[in-house]
Amino acid sequence: MKKQYLGDSKDSFKWDYHDFLAEELNYPVLNIMLMITPNDESNDGKTHPTLFPARKEILDFCDDLRNERKVVLINSLPGRTNSNYTVNLHNNDSQITNRKTYISGLSHKEEQLLFLDPDNGFEPEKSSEKHVLYSDISCILEQISERSVVSVFQHFRHEAFTKTFARIKERLKNSHATAIYWDQLLMFVAIGKSEDAIKRVSEANKKYSNSKGNRVKVIA
Repeated sequence: MKKQYLGDSKDSFKWDYHDFLAEELNYPVLNIMLMITPNDESNDGKTHPTLFPARKEILDFCDDLRNERKVVLINSLPGRTNSNYTVNLHNNDSQITNRKTYISGLSHKEEQLLFLDPDNGFEPEKSSEKHVLYSDISCILEQISERSVVSVFQHFRHEAFTKTFARIKERLKNSHATAIYWDQLLMFVAIGKSEDAIKRVSEANKKYSNSKGNRVKVIA
């Protein structure tokens, strides 16, 4: 994630969805790994949050993120929607310098929704700091509780998201997974050790899709 993306239309989907999912799962913690990389000179991050049909509370939240560009504001998300979970910003707004250290130190005591926010998503054949490695996912799953869920941002790869998800799921091996996506823009892949937990995510995804008039689509 780059700070220049804060509050754009993808953020609108990101926070609207994860707030909804945390509440549906009734997990006490939304743990967030922002995986921050330096800003660049591109125009990425300038789309208006209203391009996605988020709730008004989320649109106001995104406006504040756009105006202030402060990662710490993400902590206020549950307060904006009167939700019961708390936000934890793992490593706050630090950039990745040592990948192994960055993804360590996760709690296994409570159930959590852990959101990973890389620039591009899962590693392709040639990966960089802009991607989540499959070895990262394995390391994370070893640390967290049995029923916790990991959600990963995946950018469009110029192929159908159903095809992208099939390739991702194949490489996840023994983990359970489901996904939800918005147009040809972005997808969130939910991963867990518990088949039952991922079934709950899938049911929540269907409910979320219905609430958006099917503007977002569910896979599996």
